[in-house]
Amino acid sequence: MREFIDGNTAIVRAALDAGCTFFAGYPITPASSILMAMMRQLPRVGGVAIQGEDEIASIGMCIGATLAGARAMTATSGPGISLYSENIGLAIMGEVPLVIVDVQRLGPSTGGATTVSQGDVQFVRWGTAGGFPIIALAPSTVPEAYHLTVRAFELAERFRCPVFVLTDKELGTTLTTVDSEALVAEPVAARVTGAAGTPYRYQPAAAVAPLHEFGRGTTVRFTGSTHDEAGFITKTLPTVDALNRHLIDKIEANRVEIELVDADLQPGAKTLVVGYGITGGAVRAAVAAARGAGEPISGLVVQSLWPVPESALAVALDGVERVIVPELNPGLYRREIERIAGNRTVIGVERLDGELLSPQQIREAAA
Repeated sequence: MREFIDGNTAIVRAALDAGCTFFAGYPITPASSILMAMMRQLPRVGGVAIQGEDEIASIGMCIGATLAGARAMTATSGPGISLYSENIGLAIMGEVPLVIVDVQRLGPSTGGATTVSQGDVQFVRWGTAGGFPIIALAPSTVPEAYHLTVRAFELAERFRCPVFVLTDKELGTTLTTVDSEALVAEPVAARVTGAAGTPYRYQPAAAVAPLHEFGRGTTVRFTGSTHDEAGFITKTLPTVDALNRHLIDKIEANRVEIELVDADLQPGAKTLVVGYGITGGAVRAAVAAARGAGEPISGLVVQSLWPVPESALAVALDGVERVIVPELNPGLYRREIERIAGNRTVIGVERLDGELLSPQQIREAAA
C-alpha cells in the first residue's frame, strides 16, 4: 500500500511508534503541523500534548515531564531553537533524554518563514553554553524522517542527552508518495531506571547511569550546576573534571554506534559528493546521472550530522582527490569536511535564496 504523506506527519507517527508520551511546543512555521498533530493524536494513546505559552516554557515542560517518567519530544524552527538554548544546556548538564525537532527555515531572525534552508547545522551543535556535544540526525526523505525520529528516541535514552532531528521546510511540509511498509520500525526499548541507592546523576568516563525519575520511591536531586554523582553541587576539582569529561566521553567514545550514512561509493572514483538533509536527493540524482554518462563518482549522504561521522567519511575519502559539498547555507558543514579531508580539494556548492539545489548544479561543480 502507498500513501501521500509529508515529513512532519512521518515524524509524528514515528514519535508515537517510539513511545512518546509527552509533547510541548509553540506554533512556528514550518513546524506547527507537528504541534497540531501531536495535540490531536497523543491524547488518544494516553499521552499529553500541550501548547506552551512560548518556546522556553515548552522545552522546560518537556524536561520536567521526562524527569517524571515521560518520553518527551518538542518541535520548533530556528527562532525557537534560539529560545531553547538555555534549557538545551540544562538537558545536557542534567542528562535528560529529549528529542528536539528543528524544521529549518531561512534566517536570520524571522527570515523566510515559508522558505527552505539548512542554516541551523552549526547552531544546534554550538548554540548553548559550554561547547558540550549533542547528537543530531538529518533525514533526507520522508521514510528517513520516520526512521531517524525513532532512532533519535533510542539515542536519547541510550546516552541520556538531547537529540536533534534536523529537518527543513521542504521535507517537513511537502507531500510525497511512499510505501506504507517503509514507515514501520521496531519498538524502542523501555527506559531503564535506577534503583534506590545507586548513582543516578552521572558516572565517570563513557558509562551512562540509568535515569532516576521523580516520585519513584527514591530521593532525586536535579541541578544545572556542576555536581557530584549524587547530585550535590560541588567545586571539588577532580569531581568537576570527571563530570565534564563524562558529558563529552559518553558521546565521543561511542561515535561508531551513533554514525549513520547512506554511502554509494564507486571503486576508483576521484570525486566524492557529500550531502545531507534535503540536498540528499539532489546528491543521489547527480551521482546517478554522472555514472550514466560514464563519469566515476561517489556519493555520501550523511544522516548523523553530530558527532561528525569521521569513520564513514574516512572510508569514503580513500583515493578521492576532490570533494563536493552542496548545502542550503554559506558552507556550514563544508568546514567539517575540510577539517577531515586533509589536502584534498573541497568545493562548496551553496544556495541562499530559498530555493533548492538541482542535480545539474552539483554536476557542474564536479565537472
